[in-house]
Amino acid sequence: MKVQELAAQAGLKTFNSPGDREIKGVYISDMVSDIIGIGEGLLLVTLQTHKNLIAAANLVDVSGIVFARGKAPAEDVVALADKAGISLLGFPSDTWTLAKKLYEMGIR
Repeated sequence: MKVQELAAQAGLKTFNSPGDREIKGVYISDMVSDIIGIGEGLLLVTLQTHKNLIAAANLVDVSGIVFARGKAPAEDVVALADKAGISLLGFPSDTWTLAKKLYEMGIR
């Protein structure tokens, strides 16, 4: 599934233009140090919304980032994500609910 398809089907909020990158799986973490070393093309689910997250996500070439619990990135974070080509999405509920939804949609 592609990021833009996920955004539409799951009703996720988009903070920038959802890209057409293929989602190869999902990784959930709130620690930036955990992100470094994950596989390429994973969808990152987190509560963190700062610039360092974008830098780490860019290093491992994530397919996109979903902020849970209604978290929203600042404008400078969105601008950095745009520059890196990283789609930023939002989910209003908790991470567990999002994880179940992704699983039901076949993203594991």
